[in-house]
Amino acid sequence: MRKIIVNTFISLDGVMQAPGGPEEDSSGGFELGGWVASYFDEGVGQFMGNVFAAPFELLLGHRTHNIFAAHWPKVAADPPPEGVDESEIQLAKKIDGTTRYVASRTKPEFTWEGSEWLGDDPISRLRAIKASNGPDLLVPGSADFIQTLLKADLIDQFKLLIFPLVLGNGKRLFGSGVLPTAFHVQQAMTTDSGVICVTYIRGGSITTGDFSLQRDIS
Repeated sequence: MRKIIVNTFISLDGVMQAPGGPEEDSSGGFELGGWVASYFDEGVGQFMGNVFAAPFELLLGHRTHNIFAAHWPKVAADPPPEGVDESEIQLAKKIDGTTRYVASRTKPEFTWEGSEWLGDDPISRLRAIKASNGPDLLVPGSADFIQTLLKADLIDQFKLLIFPLVLGNGKRLFGSGVLPTAFHVQQAMTTDSGVICVTYIRGGSITTGDFSLQRDIS
């Protein structure tokens, strides 16, 4: 069965909105877009390179899809834009060449070849896709769509980059209605800029305990 893997940047207080730039997503009055830029070091790049190293297909919310569509095909073009390094060009070619499943409440008109609407019942469609043969399904960004995946208990792994700052307000990775689930740390590292890069895999149900003192009532 194919895995659904969420890969996202988050703050210490769990905000994942608009990490890439000021104009990415200002909904709800968010004013701190682009908050990852000053922390993006070699370690972050290495972790992200590993995320996209294996074959993959993408699951995207409509907003994230449109952001990707405005960027990655240009980087994958021949010739590519000036000043773009080879690693970004190779990533762009992978993203441009793979299937991208898009969740949207209404059917979009795609101009980016390879993008496919998940339909009116995206969860049923995703269950069928997960059960089919093929590469794992990566979910970059897509804060609203992730809430749907969490409520349906469809996420198998989290590949998170936790940045050392608090944003206060904004779209959060874990909203209301999330099902209680335990996870194990598969891999973790801290970069020179203080970003914690960690991979969590499912660990079953939550085990509870009790730290209260045992009293002898005999």
